[in-house]
Amino acid sequence: MTVEQDVIASKIDALRSAMGTVLVGQQALVDHLLLALLADGHVLVEGVPGLAKTLSISTLANCLDLSFARVQFTPDLMPSDLTGTEIIQEDRSSGSREMRFVQGPVFTNILLADEINRTPPRTQAALLEAMQERQVSASGVRRPLTPPFFVLATQNPIEQQGTYPLPEAQLDRFLISIRVEYPSESQECEIVKRTTESPVESPSPVMSAEDVLQLQKVVRSISVPDHITARAVAIVRATRPDDVRATDLVRRCVSWGAGPRASQAIILVSKARALLEGRSHVNTDDLDSVIHAVLRHRVLLNFTAQSESVSMATILNDIQTQVTQESIIDAGMAPNGIVS
Repeated sequence: MTVEQDVIASKIDALRSAMGTVLVGQQALVDHLLLALLADGHVLVEGVPGLAKTLSISTLANCLDLSFARVQFTPDLMPSDLTGTEIIQEDRSSGSREMRFVQGPVFTNILLADEINRTPPRTQAALLEAMQERQVSASGVRRPLTPPFFVLATQNPIEQQGTYPLPEAQLDRFLISIRVEYPSESQECEIVKRTTESPVESPSPVMSAEDVLQLQKVVRSISVPDHITARAVAIVRATRPDDVRATDLVRRCVSWGAGPRASQAIILVSKARALLEGRSHVNTDDLDSVIHAVLRHRVLLNFTAQSESVSMATILNDIQTQVTQESIIDAGMAPNGIVS
């Protein structure tokens, strides 16, 4: 391991350890949050109430020397409540008045959009430009957001009344989607002990904005073999029912599949995982481990899938199995067309 790799590993270990002083278990959630942070992408976190979704995000913010804002999305939240608005300000000394823009909570480094599906589409759309363009347009003026800019949105899948499902265009702006699972029995006992005794102090920042931006640059420099890129593209194309790579299950149960942005996301997140594992190149394990997080919110199932209780995980596993088999056949195919 080089000196640079050793420094990077120490920074990542320090961040993981700091988060571990507050969180019990949920290692998959922590790792996925770090993957998205390093890959410079946004995260959609789903899970039933009480699984530490908000706590995990706020703990990550405390461990980073970055500005943090939390917005509770409600049915009466307006776009200007998120992006900001112009007000008339009077100069007491001169009596003159002028328009002044008051920044909304979106002008931060880490934005927690809590229960994003509780607010109407108009307000949800206010996040779209900020997430994609890293800027806010208000009163005809474009105002850039200070990097790094990281949106983490939560939603509770079991609560259906009074919710506004995110449109596909906005879902595609999230780099990954994380499903938070219940803790194990031993972890739940530890959670109860920690939360019913002395309050746990918030961790001190262990990484600065400059550190985060530098790590994001390192992620971009991670090398990806051509066969890994080809595998990512093949898996994404296999999610499309009208593509020749689509499996029978996809053709029967999927309305439409993922677009090219999904292929880009798979490679970026795979690069981030390679960095977390201390490597300077991406391997097949990196790619396969991020497929579900990248694709589960980008593929739309149809009524047949619902009626037959076919899950997204089943479909993605089926795709990965077929692409793997095709790769094995291609690798063992002799020039005369006979498998060696």
